[in-house]
Amino acid sequence: MNDRGRAQERAWLERASKELARAGDETADALGPRLRQGVAIRPLYTAADLEGLEHLDALPGEPPYVRGPRASMYRGRPWTLRQYAGFSTAEESNEFFLRALAEGQRGLSVAFDLATHRGYDSDHPRVAGDVGKAGVAVDSVEDMKRLFQGIDLGAVSVSMTMNGAVLPVLAAFIVAAEEAGVEQGRLSGTIQNDILKEFMVRNTYIYPPAPSMRIVADVIEYASEHMPRFNSVSISGYHMQEAGATAVQELAFTLADGLEYVRVARERGLPVDAFAPRLSFFFGIGMSFFVEIAKLRAARLLWSELLTERYQPQDPRSCLLRVHCQTSGVSLTAQQPLNNVVRTAVEALAAVFGGTQSLHTNAWDEAIALPSDAAARVARATQLVLQHETGVTDVIDPWGGSYFMESLTAELAREARALIDEVEARGGMTQAVAAGFPQGLIDRAAIERQARVDRGEEIVVGVNRFTADDEAPLEARVVDDERVRREQIARLEALRRSRDEEAVRGALARLEAGARGHDNLLASSVEAMRARATLGEVSAALEKVFGRYEQALRGLAGVYGRSVQGEQSWETCQRAVQAFAEREGRPPRILIAKLGQDGHDRGAKLIATGLADAGFDVDLGPLFSTPEEVARIALDNDVHVVGISTQAGAHTTLVPELTQLLREAAGSAGPLVVCGGIVPQEHHEQLVEAGVAALFEPGTPVPVIAARIVELLVAARDRDGST
Repeated sequence: MNDRGRAQERAWLERASKELARAGDETADALGPRLRQGVAIRPLYTAADLEGLEHLDALPGEPPYVRGPRASMYRGRPWTLRQYAGFSTAEESNEFFLRALAEGQRGLSVAFDLATHRGYDSDHPRVAGDVGKAGVAVDSVEDMKRLFQGIDLGAVSVSMTMNGAVLPVLAAFIVAAEEAGVEQGRLSGTIQNDILKEFMVRNTYIYPPAPSMRIVADVIEYASEHMPRFNSVSISGYHMQEAGATAVQELAFTLADGLEYVRVARERGLPVDAFAPRLSFFFGIGMSFFVEIAKLRAARLLWSELLTERYQPQDPRSCLLRVHCQTSGVSLTAQQPLNNVVRTAVEALAAVFGGTQSLHTNAWDEAIALPSDAAARVARATQLVLQHETGVTDVIDPWGGSYFMESLTAELAREARALIDEVEARGGMTQAVAAGFPQGLIDRAAIERQARVDRGEEIVVGVNRFTADDEAPLEARVVDDERVRREQIARLEALRRSRDEEAVRGALARLEAGARGHDNLLASSVEAMRARATLGEVSAALEKVFGRYEQALRGLAGVYGRSVQGEQSWETCQRAVQAFAEREGRPPRILIAKLGQDGHDRGAKLIATGLADAGFDVDLGPLFSTPEEVARIALDNDVHVVGISTQAGAHTTLVPELTQLLREAAGSAGPLVVCGGIVPQEHHEQLVEAGVAALFEPGTPVPVIAARIVELLVAARDRDGST
């Protein structure tokens, strides 16, 4: 900042300080910087903050595209409404899609269930509680045809969130379109195909990193040759933000992933201009309004600079970052859930001001369950109101030239570039992820943020401030996974009876041989799915060659405890834990576990870290466990408590199985079972009857959880007459 700028700021500071003093404001940091998403926001910006910013002269549609990827932006065409949806059977999801298109949606975005994500057919024993729960079950080409019945795939753009099982899912989509009369070259849309993000935060991987990156390259190569209108990778920061990443971390790691995918495609000999124009990006939009706007502007700036510096593309579209956004899931609260309508609207507006090309707005009831039809309609209408009633489409990048926004954009770009350089110094994103570098930073940020919420420093309305005790229970969408699984199994049996088994075996054998060699695996998967192999059979053929990847969960000792040190509730729970340890001769021991195919591990790691810092002896179970596996670990380790972290809805099937197994093995002397996460109110009675001792809704502070568990253990010991 120059001398004039400093003088202006000093004069302002003096005036503002006097105003606060006259108003009786005694807040020590009222005029200091505020931390938002890891970014320090000052209370005042001046013209001096714009000095030296080279991007200011570029107009919308001009490199480095800070002001938007297209010259006309929303004046020519508003962003695309692309609501992410899918649940239960293909028929039920198809009905939902048809209603959405009739109500103004212009593109489809498909959510698949966790069995599909993990490459299992619906009849596999490991997916008993997950079929149709967190997305639609798709086992075959026939399911894909049912999913898009009555929808012209040559006219409607389709986005598919799929990574681990990308080969059979995309192959089934291609074959289903062909059989509906739409050749591959006419298909438009996006397949996520972002496996690095899965290893980092979401965990719906199947194979180890090296063959997984080969699959990414195969999809890019195939799409470049056969599907010129289809985006072969959607590089996702959304799940990083959901896992707790700061804005700088989400920005840096997403673009670093993008650079890694460009690198593997170039190693295949593909010219950068042959595939880079079809890369797309996917960012989460949270409640830090200004930071989220600046993040999207900084992402376009950085991508343009990085691609130009490293690959010198000749096609300007190669440097143009196109983005889909989704409002935050983690910002939604189970408490006072109608407040989520406001949160989603604010986040949607930030995405629009940031220049997104398409947008998904979350429904207000998604902190509890899959969205109801009514809530999904409000979510869609949120975007329609923004497009047609507010005037936000009238002006292209209204933030252009803002002292604050341009400075914030540049600051985010600078900090993200420094982190990208660190990743590159570690050998690129594949090696950085293998070493756990980005995961460690994101986990720390998530734990520190939760500590700020728990101690009330970061306000969440209805959770830690302005709470209410008289909230009426919500009626949430419930998927009958047992019914869906029965139907899917019947369809699989019918498919296997009707198909040419010799043709299927031959196609799978060629796929396996191609995996051992150098064939393009998407081309081989298309052949196998066309012969009516199932998703699970294609995945299993590849698993014979590549194996199935496993990685252990780890907490970060000390991070939560240091962040809440001195808080009364924290010291109270520590004393309770210590008293139990003195009484029992050992600390309370808890196994934190995930049941089924849900890979979202933020909550499990956060609670494990917090309880360990409170004095618990904590075991973290492996991801994707069955009730039998969790019961065995709990009994072998002699734990007092099993804590189940649940998000994807399988708890109604799998938790009762677990409690039954523990009762059969240990009777009343066995460990208590508690659950935390997304558990609709109407499931509480069922789980309590099944033997669950306590249920903790999202947002429950760690000290409250710790104290309640100790209270339950003491009561159980007193009841049983234990010392």
